[in-house]
Amino acid sequence: MGSPPHSGRVLRFGRFELDPETQQLRKAGVVLRLQPQPFKVLMVLVVRAGQIVSREELRRELWGSETFVDFEQGLNYCVRQIRAVLGDEVQTPRYIETVPRRGYRFIAPVEGQEQTLPPAAEPDETPGKSFPQRRWITLAAAAVAVIGIVAGFYALSVRSAPPLTSKDTIVVADFVNSSGDPTFDDVLKQALTIELEQSTFLNILSNERVVATEKRMNRSPGRLTNELAREVCIRSNSKAMLSGSIASVGGHYLLGVSATNCQSGDTLASAEAEAENRDRVLTALEKIGNQLRQKLGESLASVNRFNKPLPEATTSSLEALRAYALASPVDQPESLTGLQRAVQLDPKFAVAYASLGVRYINFNEPQLASENFRKAFELRERVTERERYFIESAYYGIATGDLEQANKVYGQWLEIYPRDAALVYDNLSFNYGTMGQYEKCVEIMRKSLQTDTDAAIGIGNLAGCHLALGQLNEARTLADQAVQRAPDASDLRSVQYYLAFLEDDAAGMKAQMEWAGGKPGVEDIFLSAESDTAAYHGRLSEASLLSGQAVKSAQRSGAAETAAGWMVDDALRRAEFGDAAGARRTAAAALALNSGLGVRIEAALAWARSGETEKARQLADALDREFPLNTMIQSYWLPTIRAAIEIDHGSPQRAIGILQSAVPYDLAETTQFGFGTMYPAYIRGLAYLKAGQGEDAAREFQKMVDHRSVVVNFPLGSLAQLQLARAKAMSHDVPGARAACGNFLRTWKDADRDIPVLKRAQKVCAEM
Repeated sequence: MGSPPHSGRVLRFGRFELDPETQQLRKAGVVLRLQPQPFKVLMVLVVRAGQIVSREELRRELWGSETFVDFEQGLNYCVRQIRAVLGDEVQTPRYIETVPRRGYRFIAPVEGQEQTLPPAAEPDETPGKSFPQRRWITLAAAAVAVIGIVAGFYALSVRSAPPLTSKDTIVVADFVNSSGDPTFDDVLKQALTIELEQSTFLNILSNERVVATEKRMNRSPGRLTNELAREVCIRSNSKAMLSGSIASVGGHYLLGVSATNCQSGDTLASAEAEAENRDRVLTALEKIGNQLRQKLGESLASVNRFNKPLPEATTSSLEALRAYALASPVDQPESLTGLQRAVQLDPKFAVAYASLGVRYINFNEPQLASENFRKAFELRERVTERERYFIESAYYGIATGDLEQANKVYGQWLEIYPRDAALVYDNLSFNYGTMGQYEKCVEIMRKSLQTDTDAAIGIGNLAGCHLALGQLNEARTLADQAVQRAPDASDLRSVQYYLAFLEDDAAGMKAQMEWAGGKPGVEDIFLSAESDTAAYHGRLSEASLLSGQAVKSAQRSGAAETAAGWMVDDALRRAEFGDAAGARRTAAAALALNSGLGVRIEAALAWARSGETEKARQLADALDREFPLNTMIQSYWLPTIRAAIEIDHGSPQRAIGILQSAVPYDLAETTQFGFGTMYPAYIRGLAYLKAGQGEDAAREFQKMVDHRSVVVNFPLGSLAQLQLARAKAMSHDVPGARAACGNFLRTWKDADRDIPVLKRAQKVCAEM
């Protein structure tokens, strides 16, 4: 009677046929290209045509029982691919309808049909009579077959659920090296970490957290053996550890890495590769990293997208990579030596330049930090996606000073790598604090601490934001809590010092000074803070002596830019206290010592305030040309310098106009001082005084008095009381003027008697 019936079954909609057995999608008989995962999504939607299928149901059926970070991105990709193949539109769908906040629905009619040759009709049977029953049986059989296939997909997805989720952290151990080449003792762990940190899914425990865990275990940081790595893994509540090995066989190198559940000891995944020679080891390690990323749960699409080859993402020089890997912790000056050697061995080693930038920031050398971030930025095509976000944010935030652009990069970074939320939020909060937006600083720091509750520095940053808002009780509680966790962090100790100052706690300030004594890179910071405190009370001779000690301490640490910064601080306070000659002389000496950005800014302002206006203008113009995008230079410092020049030239109204652009930044925190100076408000107030506008002047100086926790111990904080008295007297508020005078004279009760501004103050106050 003919050939046996064909048993293949298809689902048909429109001109399309979906064949579950061959996993093909055909249009008018032509096979269309559709990847396996989009095919599975389409299969589920078609089988359940007319029903809403939630995104959660698709996750369970096709991605397994564990949600991981790529699911949302992966499903969106699948739906886009399906629509592209079907020629479907989101707004006017013919096949797949998006149901907002619920899922998707397949809306086209679907037919299931068994493909058979037409059977010969029985003598007593007519096709018309038998068709309805046969049609129903065929549809039922097709439906059962398709349901069976989908069930098979679900069972497979459950069995292949990823071993890890995006919330699980991984500890990377040092490699066991039996190759005979000591270089591999240090570089392989570093290289594998960089490779895996490209992942948007895997979460590698940072070196800082490893060190912190080792300290809690009463162990000194060192090589992380497999045994120690497992203990760190357990203590840090991590899920897995990676242990690797390398061996040399006949000139070839065999590498292997296994992922182990650190609680149970079960192997989660493993991978190995062979390098034909020493120079191909990093490439072999890259292959291992890619295999592990997929086996541990990352999608192939993500691995392909975020997959910068290791020799390009780091360096092709094993010696340079070893120098980079051996660099000491970021807070140790000796770490500079290893990184400097790394970039000497490979001048295109972008990540090493970025690491140098971080070190110089920590050592208060912003000019050197900017230079290295610029080099890293120029080479940013030679880094991973994750490192690129870091380099771009540092370049904009530090090298160019464009804080708004830096914040945009942070937003992009957070979108792709949400696991870096704590780091991103920390830096964002710093930028908002710099711009004087302390409420946002608090809001973002709280988000940061939700993702990293153990971050002592983050707690300290939050304390600093509360301090600037005048919320001293909150700041004190947080600062004390942070210091208990990180007693050697100088930033936290600085917050405690300033809190003690605002609370008139001399013993508290003394305790922090004693803690800082003799500590390289720290002592000078606290000597400078103490010099500001002396100047705030009018003790200029003591302040200058302390500044000199801070300069020498910084020079002993090799921090020339920092030393010049402490020197130019003294020049600026001399200008405000009326010692014009001393201000000019000291500003010139500071510039001769080092011409870093902060030094030039303060020197320009010191010259403007001491009558050396041409030099001040030249410096200001140079800063304008060099830093056209720098938020603080363009919106805070240049208006202040140029307004001071106009006041000296007898043009107060022009000064007032220039300073209007600085109003949103009056409360900003300045990099040079670590707190706000409110210089724009102070100079604006002086301009109003010069113009005879007493009430306007009083408003500016009162703003400074009301924000004492922003100015802290900067000398303008006490001088604002004197200027407020002058403004009150000008506006005929004699009681207010007398009260302000009394506040100033009490603050300066132990001041040096020969300071010009004090002599003028005594005369002004005596006339009220």
